[in-house]
Amino acid sequence: MRTVRWIGFLSLVLVFGAGALPATLLAEGLDVQPSRVELRGQRDQQRLVVTGGSDGSSESIRDLTHAAQYSSSDSSIVEARAGGVLLPRGNGTAVVRVRNADGVTVDVPVEVSAMDVALAVSFRHSVAAVLGKHGCNSGACHGSPKGKNGFRLSLRGHDPDLDYETLTREVVSRRTNLSTPEDSLMLLKATGIVAHQGGKRFSTDSKDYGFLHDWIVEGLNDDREAAAPLVRLEVFPSRRALRPPAASQQLLITAHYADGSRRDVTDLCVYSVSDKEIADVGVLGLVERKSKGEVAVLVRYLDQMRTARLTFLPEEATDHLTYPKPQSYIDQLVFDKLRLLGIPASPRADDNEFLRRVYLDTISLLPTSAQVRAFLSDSTPDKRARLIDGLLERPEFVDYWSMKWLDVLSSSRKNLGGIAVHRFQRWVHNAIASRMPLDEMVRQLVTANGDVNQNPAGNFYRVAAEPHERAEITAQLFLGVRMECARCHNHPFERWTQDDYYGMAAFFAGVKIKGPGPDAGGNNAKVKDDRQVVWYDARAPKVTHPGRGTTVDPRAFGEDVPEESASAGSARVLDPRQGLARWLTSESNPFFAPSVANRIWYHLFGRGIVDPVDDFRDSNPPSNDELLAALAADLAQSQFDLRHVIRQILNSETYQRTSRTVDGNENDIKYFSHSVPRLLGAEQLLDSLCQVSGIPETYEGFPPGTRAVQLPDPGVENGFLAAFGKPQRNIACECEREGDGATISQALEMVRGDTVHAKIRNEKNTLGKMLERKLGDDDVINELYLSTVSRPPREAEKKTALQFVAQSEDRRQALEDVLWALFNSKEFLFRR
Repeated sequence: MRTVRWIGFLSLVLVFGAGALPATLLAEGLDVQPSRVELRGQRDQQRLVVTGGSDGSSESIRDLTHAAQYSSSDSSIVEARAGGVLLPRGNGTAVVRVRNADGVTVDVPVEVSAMDVALAVSFRHSVAAVLGKHGCNSGACHGSPKGKNGFRLSLRGHDPDLDYETLTREVVSRRTNLSTPEDSLMLLKATGIVAHQGGKRFSTDSKDYGFLHDWIVEGLNDDREAAAPLVRLEVFPSRRALRPPAASQQLLITAHYADGSRRDVTDLCVYSVSDKEIADVGVLGLVERKSKGEVAVLVRYLDQMRTARLTFLPEEATDHLTYPKPQSYIDQLVFDKLRLLGIPASPRADDNEFLRRVYLDTISLLPTSAQVRAFLSDSTPDKRARLIDGLLERPEFVDYWSMKWLDVLSSSRKNLGGIAVHRFQRWVHNAIASRMPLDEMVRQLVTANGDVNQNPAGNFYRVAAEPHERAEITAQLFLGVRMECARCHNHPFERWTQDDYYGMAAFFAGVKIKGPGPDAGGNNAKVKDDRQVVWYDARAPKVTHPGRGTTVDPRAFGEDVPEESASAGSARVLDPRQGLARWLTSESNPFFAPSVANRIWYHLFGRGIVDPVDDFRDSNPPSNDELLAALAADLAQSQFDLRHVIRQILNSETYQRTSRTVDGNENDIKYFSHSVPRLLGAEQLLDSLCQVSGIPETYEGFPPGTRAVQLPDPGVENGFLAAFGKPQRNIACECEREGDGATISQALEMVRGDTVHAKIRNEKNTLGKMLERKLGDDDVINELYLSTVSRPPREAEKKTALQFVAQSEDRRQALEDVLWALFNSKEFLFRR
């Protein structure tokens, strides 16, 4: 078994387990963090976080920060305020006593120094933080590219030098008035004394006002050289589970600087939550429960970000909940999470529901009436597993899963040309049919060279012309990371910096394409000669960092990747893409295997463990960390075998849950307690209409019998596919296919559209053939139900249908109406 180093990366936050405290022991049921305090200077402060609990279990943990009582042994040295805020008052040492409602106490030693030293307000550590906290430098305010009302700050404060000049030099220095600081425009507007489009941000008696005011009074100190760089943020608690009556958690944020100093910056941070249905967070870091569930709290101070993971447990213990016997690690981890959150699992799907679902999810076809009858009559206990094995070996499986890859690889005639789009489709199709490991498939795409018609993998580089575009596509497709924000500035909600962005782009700086084929500005659909050659030119200009104006060497998210030599014709050149491909798919990469595993899960459940499926970031955590880590490990240990992971998922009890909800899981859409119905994809739906009716769709330039999932080009003229959202493959994102639900145009296509009616009325369709065989109404209706919704009609349904046909003057037309009604039923239109 291979060592999978990146599992540890994913599981760092799981070291203590849900509900456990970090490595501090509760003293008599009361814990205070930090356990000792050092305050330096008049403006310093320290917040205490108080935790109550007798045994450290999730049943007893309570955040008592705002309920505890605080007293100082010497208020002339340190003042202890409600909420656990300690303020320096004089040099010396004292003790702050923390007492809970039961009288249990903990003493915290406090040392205060430098009260007689004039410590200036730091522009970079305090003023910039206040501007960020109140959104002044956000993209919607003065941080926008053009600023607001002539006042522009750098976005999220990424350029403090620019911000300092703007505040102290522009508008004849009116924004900061040294002679009368109270008249500084930045204070008058922020306090609402002067009209401000952004409204009042703080009051004159607030600490934030004090930072700005005192900075001006002290002469607009520019501490460019003196301010120690911020190294990291520490969030306490980083992970915690709370059961009612515990309904809130105070966070404590500590900034660590390069000179070894640290500072409580809880009051200077920007906070946001990943799910506002679960919890809210206040400006001072107090997280308050709204409902049970998990939430990530993103904390940002200056250019550093961290998250806290909080789980709000149900009010009552969940030991009474029972779950099916796990079939694999998948079920065990899913059921563990459901039990933790008090969410029951729906029953197992019956054979009809399971059969239809697994056919659609694997081969994008409905089971035939004969296949439905055979499966329902099979009483062997392993029939579902045997069915899954058979479906994974069918050629339609290759067609369908090839289409999924081609969607996000932006394979279209518009992008690639008329000949190349077919050859690229065959390359992807052959890769899946031959069981090429997914990591090898990605390596071949990333390192592709040569004539794109001889090596169709090279078409990967024809979709985007610039190095930065190729970097964005590569990161999003194969790492699940959206980097585009970092092109202009450090990512405002994630760790990615401009250095990361341009380091990744540098891998593609030398990729060149030459030949008569399509280019970015041509009408590629009409190109007759698609020959183009992809190669790496080591002499090509390097990528330039826009902020520093210097060239950037290839780096993969801050990691140096060793160069490897690769041949290009007769010459030997260094192609950094070789090293990138090796790093990209290596065991040490914490993104690749989880991203691919998550994408597979998404296609089978309609929702990723991380969702959106290609948006891995700290502020968008997995709904089940352990499940994603285990699934990624399984994928890697199977040598990135697509069918292996799909087989594991399809055989799980989790996948085989019914879509019918039970009391307690109706609102669950992300923990997989039940199947979530979703509208069939455009190709699935049209192919199903063709299959049931027996009338294939015709596509110009393609042979009869071509299914929609087999089309290499989304530009094929077909109004039905367009109405149901077949993606045009313009972007490398699953979101291009996703819609906001059924639309009026879709309803019209089904109710009165030419496609549906032509297939129903065709005299040579399946219905016509049944009438030629002189089948009775009872048999015809049975066949229609079995072929459309994969089950026999219920007695009431059959009775209604038979009465309708018997009362109609035109038997054929009446049966056509029955088929039309089935086509328009939710049971046909949705995968359940």
